[in-house]
Amino acid sequence: MAGMMKHAGIFAVFVTTLTLAHAGAQMAAGNTVQSAASGPARHEGDFVIHNFRFQSGETMADVKMHYTTFGTPMKDAGGRTTNAVLILHGTSGSGQQFLRPLFAGVLFGPGQLLDASKYYIILPDNIGHGKSSKPSDGMHAHFPQYDYADMVALQHELVEKGLGVNHLRLVLGTSMGCMHSFMWGEAYPDGMDALMPLACLPVQIAGRNRIWRKMVIDGIRQDPDWKNGEYTSEPRAALQISADFLLIAGSAPLLMQHDLPTRDDTDKYLDGALKKMTAEMDATDFLYAVSASRDYDPSSQLSAIKAPVMFVNSADDFINPPELGIAEREIKKVKNGKFVLLPASEKTHGHGTHSWAEVWEQYLKELLEQSTARP
Repeated sequence: MAGMMKHAGIFAVFVTTLTLAHAGAQMAAGNTVQSAASGPARHEGDFVIHNFRFQSGETMADVKMHYTTFGTPMKDAGGRTTNAVLILHGTSGSGQQFLRPLFAGVLFGPGQLLDASKYYIILPDNIGHGKSSKPSDGMHAHFPQYDYADMVALQHELVEKGLGVNHLRLVLGTSMGCMHSFMWGEAYPDGMDALMPLACLPVQIAGRNRIWRKMVIDGIRQDPDWKNGEYTSEPRAALQISADFLLIAGSAPLLMQHDLPTRDDTDKYLDGALKKMTAEMDATDFLYAVSASRDYDPSSQLSAIKAPVMFVNSADDFINPPELGIAEREIKKVKNGKFVLLPASEKTHGHGTHSWAEVWEQYLKELLEQSTARP
């Protein structure tokens, strides 16, 4: 058995490919993504927003938003951008996670649904994430307490002012990006032709979803070695509790049981997974990222969304369990919305199904076909 763990930001893909068959499939997909990733007009850069005022009332002189783009923006005779696609990552991730074979290798290549030679693909790193401004840059716990509304506002600044894009063909988001997608539809109802939220719920974060997040937040803050964010080496207990919960939250039970059939297999995987996760994590960055969801609740404004919405969750998602019935209830508020629940199977990957494009690409195809440029 060959073990492979993909760290695509936590709420992405932790329990993914552990068998040789899965590994072989990824290697084949890798050839495609290499073609997509090295295609025409790839650009990576930074856009700085000056004197940004956060929802908390705090201000920051310079907020750096890092991004990667593929392709070239196109405009119609009226000057409207017609081919821009904004793809939004999840908590602790970055735009780079979408360059993996399981995503880019399925979507960005020649003739694929988001062919990078035809679309202008925008992959931002959110504030607090990747190469954008974040607490670990130096401000530590004095960094402004950003929330999801701030994150969406900064995305919009990047898209409109930084990249000169005045309209989006599609906004697609995974996990936290899924939640941001709903917020984009409400804040900028005329700003896009279509929305595809993957792996979230459009309601306030409460119940078990809030409990585990609050446990992580409290676990970091209560670690004596966290030192109110002024540590010189990462606080071990804070990282441990964060990684423990993330492994469970992002887990896929069917795949785990199949690929980790014995105690020894499981213990070996857990040891390797935790070492990798904690080596790549900063406690304060993660604290801020998890805390940012504290006032998320788009439920009262869902009827304001004008663009067609293709909302997809998977039945084996620990974070958004289908038995709650929330997705089916809330999508009825969206004028042109459709909810799809993917049944748990050997093809789904728990919450991380959002990054396995082959599982849901048929619904993206349907959305692109049904949505057209709106006046």
